[in-house]
Amino acid sequence: MKIINPSYSYIDGEFKQNIAIAFSEKIEAIDTLETLQEKYPEAKLIETKENTVLYPGFINTHVHLEFSANKTTLQYGEFMPWLDSVIANREELVGQCDNSVMKEACNEMMASGVTTFGAISSFGTELEVCMETPQKVLFFNELIGSNAATADMLYGDFLERLDASKKCGHGVIPAIAIHSPYSVHPIVLKRAVEVAKSEKLPLSAHFLESQAERQWLEESQGDFLEFFQKFFSTSMAVTTIDEFMKSFDNVPTHFTHAVQATKEELSYLAKHGHSIAHCPRSNRLLGCGRLPVEELIELDMPFTLATDGLSSNNSLNIFDELRAALMLHHLGALEKLANLLIKNITSTPAKIFNLNSGEIKVGKDADFALITLPDAVQNTQSIALQTILHTNKVERVYIDGEERVNL
Repeated sequence: MKIINPSYSYIDGEFKQNIAIAFSEKIEAIDTLETLQEKYPEAKLIETKENTVLYPGFINTHVHLEFSANKTTLQYGEFMPWLDSVIANREELVGQCDNSVMKEACNEMMASGVTTFGAISSFGTELEVCMETPQKVLFFNELIGSNAATADMLYGDFLERLDASKKCGHGVIPAIAIHSPYSVHPIVLKRAVEVAKSEKLPLSAHFLESQAERQWLEESQGDFLEFFQKFFSTSMAVTTIDEFMKSFDNVPTHFTHAVQATKEELSYLAKHGHSIAHCPRSNRLLGCGRLPVEELIELDMPFTLATDGLSSNNSLNIFDELRAALMLHHLGALEKLANLLIKNITSTPAKIFNLNSGEIKVGKDADFALITLPDAVQNTQSIALQTILHTNKVERVYIDGEERVNL
């Protein structure tokens, strides 16, 4: 048993003083330090500095580890030039991305307080690393294949990767990802959604990331036309936006990006219990536009904040992402947005994926991120904002009650 007594604890969306937490693998009790020491006289007291804030461990819902070797290889600015550069350099980048590179990516996330992440896996090459990292991993086996001639083969490969992730045991949660509306044939999409529904597996899907995607799905025209003619010898999209959305009506799904979705489409997704993974830096670097989070708030639609992968970002530090979101979404009150963003990497993703974390609450996993502010705060309402502005690396990380020192 351990007891930690920070300056502030983030509990129920508020920053509470004079509160200590007793924990082993789970959170056992929350009370004053004196009460907990009396109740657990043998517990180890963890010393903390002044101006520390204890958060539940952060959750990064959408990461591609397989391209973690990229630094300056890929082309940024617009979606299609970026995609072309991915195709041209894919084999080289994947070949360079060995386990040590992916472990470094995991450690970068952990150094910023991420104790759980969603790994979007196209090939399954990062499964071993995800088994070894102390972090918890939602392992999203990605389905891809729009050509009817090869769809069954690719679906079989997807099932093999899914089965492999089911055998990992504690720490790796098997899940399913649909690559995108333009790259998955409706027949195998339906099969995968049925698997997710029957086995109660987390489900994710890229959706309307770029204007090129929207034009292709609506008109079979635009920048994607040449791409599909060149690589797949087709001039017709395999589905429509409406058909794709309706494929998920009965299975709550975490849609990634949705930058080009209309308010009507967002409303449809919200009514069917779906949520959004928001990746602001990735959207900016690929020229995709801004997700109107004010519309999500109006629709009461839950959304998370995620880094995406190093194929479309320059770091996996969740604080870098928080700062980007804080500056991008200028329409709302600053402190209110900061508090919402903290929820979007803690309690909101935990509720979306039914994780026993994301909150400092008795019975939850003892996953914590301890940060230290540079000075005392004058108003507890500003702690979320000051955390985002002034933190690059956390003081300590605990996962299942154990301190992780590889930061």
